[in-house]
Amino acid sequence: MVPFTLLSLIGVQSTLGKAGRERQQGLSATKRDLRSESSMEHLSEYVEGPLLDNLYWDTWYNNISLPQDENLIFYENALLGVPRIRQLKVRNNSCVVHGYFENSILDCYGAYSHENEDVSTFGPGNHAAWKYQQPKLYDWYWGELGYYGSGGYVVNLTRTKPGSAKLLADLKHNSWLDVGTRAVFIEFSVYNANVNLFCIVRLLIEFPATGGALTSWDFCSVKFLRYVSAIDYFIASCEIIFCLFMFAFLIQSCVGLCKMKNMISYYKNVWNCIDLVMIAIAFVAIGFHVYCTVEVPKLMVDLSHNQTTYTDFQFLAYWQVQYNNMIAFNIFLAWIKVLKFINFNKTMTQLTTTLFRSTKELIGFAVIFCIVFLSYAQFAYLSFGAELESFHTFQNCM
Repeated sequence: MVPFTLLSLIGVQSTLGKAGRERQQGLSATKRDLRSESSMEHLSEYVEGPLLDNLYWDTWYNNISLPQDENLIFYENALLGVPRIRQLKVRNNSCVVHGYFENSILDCYGAYSHENEDVSTFGPGNHAAWKYQQPKLYDWYWGELGYYGSGGYVVNLTRTKPGSAKLLADLKHNSWLDVGTRAVFIEFSVYNANVNLFCIVRLLIEFPATGGALTSWDFCSVKFLRYVSAIDYFIASCEIIFCLFMFAFLIQSCVGLCKMKNMISYYKNVWNCIDLVMIAIAFVAIGFHVYCTVEVPKLMVDLSHNQTTYTDFQFLAYWQVQYNNMIAFNIFLAWIKVLKFINFNKTMTQLTTTLFRSTKELIGFAVIFCIVFLSYAQFAYLSFGAELESFHTFQNCM
């Protein structure tokens, strides 16, 4: 629900905000959306127009001004901190010019890579936007053309539309975006109290070395404030019971391991290996859950004291998704273990015995299948990758 609202908000599906309000008043408005941005000039117009209009909602539907201390998007989503824009650049002479063109082509900006990245101060150099910020180790993002870190040249917008517009105008006047720009990120976070969900938004505009622009976006909706309603506290009690069961399960596994004279013999049993994997995943998930429960209140306190900075929820959002994946995989293994406990049934015993006895044959079949499958995928990639978008990467062909 929140991602769909924000898709409409930033113009991925349609342009709302000021343009939408003008349309309601019978005024003509030119439709602009993120997908239509095909050049650096268009990006500048989009950021100064639809993006600012939709990030800063200053009037109600009947043109009554909203309170200045409230920064609501779509009247329901509170903007947390301020949005930020950051870019990654490549340095000049990051590619090789053929000898035939050395005299006519003096500048050469190659495709983005960590080795080609520009980290030098440029432009006026009197603002953080012109100075490179080192990336964090944990926050990397895979775009359409490259793998990008969380560093670069960062601009934090303001809490008001006029302040942000002035800041963007200064950057445009001094050519903050130039021929070396390879990726521009627009990042912000919102909170919807109606559904108790945070949404971390990341818009990406990539500028390939061939020219033009490619756009993509990522929305991550997570529930950081987990214990608010009565049902949340019921879930908390279930989580405590789960933790107690996992500790009991760990003790049981340790006792079974101690009774075995040889550790290798213990893990030759497939069910014991599954138990070990389940315990390991469960405790990693419990650890992250405790960390998130402790860290989120700290971020909320810092945000309440200073709302003029960008609040980085990317790390917590990423690991919240991984936490959900770990829990899902653990539940899958738990259902697989049901086979162990119903082996008293003759039919189920025949099934599991057949699978174990045919393991070697199944592995052989899997090897042959992978060889044939990968050969077809590679054939499709080499034959159609340059013409058809659906085959433009080897992963897509697979």
